[in-house]
Amino acid sequence: MKMLRSSLLAAPLALLAACGDHPVSSEINDGTFGNATMNNSLLQMGEIDATQALGQRFASEVEPTITFPFDSARLTPEAQRVLREQANWIRQFPEVRFRVYGHTDLVGSAAYNKSLGLRRAKAVVAFFASQGISPSRLEALVSYGETRPVIPVATPEERNRRTVTEVSGFIAGRGMSINGKYMAVVFREYVSGATRVHPANRVIATQVAPGG
Repeated sequence: MKMLRSSLLAAPLALLAACGDHPVSSEINDGTFGNATMNNSLLQMGEIDATQALGQRFASEVEPTITFPFDSARLTPEAQRVLREQANWIRQFPEVRFRVYGHTDLVGSAAYNKSLGLRRAKAVVAFFASQGISPSRLEALVSYGETRPVIPVATPEERNRRTVTEVSGFIAGRGMSINGKYMAVVFREYVSGATRVHPANRVIATQVAPGG
């Protein structure tokens, strides 16, 4: 009996030892646990505003940046893929405005690069319009030209030839405070998620033999 009891105690101890130095909870928590509660608290206390909160969310859920070929405003297939993801995110938030910043590398004159950066930003806006997003939701296009390089080199650098899409604010005239608008966004998503049809409840069509 004593041997059996020892064996039963040894089994869970061996299992815990097999887990190594990592606690079981670390397999569950991916590092974002509690973020929603923290952000809501910060909003209520005024530590962050709704625009900043949505901007951080946009940048974390989709890639906000695309790059361009040298001396070009052409959207590559990879850039279009990223912009489609951005457009899908933007469509979920009809009360939110966005801005697009165009950038260039350090090759060429400042005047030419400012114009090129603006053309790149306009190319992104045109693509969003093709995805069903109203241009009125996009704030005045701003081009930083060559003044904000990611990599400060005078040679061609793809990472500098880019546009960046950002949240700029909420559409005016809704009669709500800025934090109220953000709470409305969160509540709408909550309701939508709660009413989504579960995959297990799909109706399976029956096949009927041809004829008759």
